[in-house]
Amino acid sequence: MTDPHTPDAPLDYRSAGVDIDAGAELVERIKPLAATTARPGVGRLGGFGGLFELPQGRYRQPVLVSGTDGVGTKLKLAIETGRHQGIGIDLVAMCANDILVTGAEPLYFLDYYATGQLDLNQATTVVAGIAEGCRQAGCALIGGETAEMPGMYQAGDYDLAGFCVGIVEKDALLGPERVQVGDRILGLASSGPHSNGYSLIRRVLERSGADLSTQLSDQTTLADALLAPTRIYVRSVLPLLQPLEIHALAHITGGGLTDNLPRVMPEGTRAVIDLNSWTRPPVFDWLQQQGSIAEADMRRTFNGGLGLAVVLPPERVDEALATLRAAGEQAWVIGDIQAGGTSPSVHYQEGAG
Repeated sequence: MTDPHTPDAPLDYRSAGVDIDAGAELVERIKPLAATTARPGVGRLGGFGGLFELPQGRYRQPVLVSGTDGVGTKLKLAIETGRHQGIGIDLVAMCANDILVTGAEPLYFLDYYATGQLDLNQATTVVAGIAEGCRQAGCALIGGETAEMPGMYQAGDYDLAGFCVGIVEKDALLGPERVQVGDRILGLASSGPHSNGYSLIRRVLERSGADLSTQLSDQTTLADALLAPTRIYVRSVLPLLQPLEIHALAHITGGGLTDNLPRVMPEGTRAVIDLNSWTRPPVFDWLQQQGSIAEADMRRTFNGGLGLAVVLPPERVDEALATLRAAGEQAWVIGDIQAGGTSPSVHYQEGAG
């Protein structure tokens, strides 16, 4: 056999580092995973573009809402530990939760998976997680792209991006114009850091020399806490929107409550948050202690145990809490909207609620 590394040897795509057969095998593995996410409107799979028929007759003035995101450097932790099962859920969650906060129902999802050399088992595990995330969000996985790019990534590394489209009636769009002074703010529990702050988390791990098998509680290790998939709030929150007159939702990602809540508040208001109203998960206390992180930096880097904020009229609070808890969410009244200032802002107090 001719050595492909000799100067005059004939070249092909495989000798250049791209395995077309492996890519084709991955497509075959993905098809049954995608099929489990099917919902009305999905067209045929495997074409050059994903097809989705909009639900005619359900909307008077339908507005499409699109979002794109990634998982960030949480991927590095997944790669280093070989725990890829939840990363696909993270990817869907970051996009679907962003769609949700406009008041929209996620319809379909596409993913982009890029690597230096395709590892079929690793890629299949990741895409299985994406399919699980789509099932949790109620959206269909209708397509994607697998890019094998030798020389672009270190051995074993990969990157992910996701793209989600949802739909909402125009007059049901949520936003700052609905929020009023006197509204209450509910916080929904996160499953941990979700997919934000991992550059700082990895720096803390490096400095502390921590063992990821360290027990944070009787049932949770540090690895479990840091790699817990991002919680997807679609199925528990969508049923609240119309009957309970929800005014706004905020996805608490990078920037924490400090930066994300003002994005859905009108000028001349401030959110006053009671720091004693919910219990911060142990992983955040561990990170703060090990990294000597200032409290202000904790609040602007991490979600602090709250993945979604709900702004609604005070008379709707009890019913909303009951509905959320029946759907399996941990939820608390964490503060209210008050008049004050010019630009929207968040103020923290102990016992403000």
